[in-house]
Amino acid sequence: MNQVSLREQDTLDYSGKEALNSIATNLTFVGRHMNKFVLTSCAASEGKSSLCLQLMLNLAQRGNSVVMVDADLRASFLMSKLKFEQDTAVQGLVHYLAGYCELNQAIYQTNVEGAYIIPIGDTVANPLPLLDSPDFGQMMTELSKNFDYVLVDAPPVGVVIDAAVVAKNCDGTVFVIEYGKRGKREVIDAVQQIEQSGCPVLGCVINMVTVKSLSEKSYYKKYYSGHYSKYYNGYGSKHDETTDIKRKHRKQ
Repeated sequence: MNQVSLREQDTLDYSGKEALNSIATNLTFVGRHMNKFVLTSCAASEGKSSLCLQLMLNLAQRGNSVVMVDADLRASFLMSKLKFEQDTAVQGLVHYLAGYCELNQAIYQTNVEGAYIIPIGDTVANPLPLLDSPDFGQMMTELSKNFDYVLVDAPPVGVVIDAAVVAKNCDGTVFVIEYGKRGKREVIDAVQQIEQSGCPVLGCVINMVTVKSLSEKSYYKKYYSGHYSKYYNGYGSKHDETTDIKRKHRKQ
């Protein structure tokens, strides 16, 4: 299998690590048959790609097999975080969906046990025909059978339609929202766009929270968990994780 090394990752403080643990644990409790998750945001630079990468590492370190699919075919963040251990051209999602390679040739094993990545391979100006093809859905089905978790890094919803196209082949969506940057209407519109694809929105992560911002808005103070805050619901109101998990179990 192809090999790739992850470049040095952002260092989280104690509260940030605990918040990341909480988010990863929430994903493991959403349902026995749900293992394909897409991460997106309302706009660019809200931290969804970094969170997706950190979640992959967290879940892998727990003994799971996890594959992260880079579906931001227009402007990949992940490619800058990878060091490919080969001299030939990198093949990835674009090459697989275009029919230039087999799926196993697009999967790269990282230097972290249990963590795998499907890079984009190359950017494309119009990725919709590729992402909306039957091959993408078949790929997601195959990955879900061979890995414990499949995490998809999709473009922001408010920029292009790609995320909604990707979401229809996933079991759930997680929004990453920069603290204090998005209005309620903007978030609601983004959530509704994803829900129209048939993929449920599991919740959102409030990112880039600082002690200063929390002191100015005490409403959020009791929910502070560092670099990555705990889950809120997709509409910006408080989200009780324990209650939500119990509700899901009663339905099962």
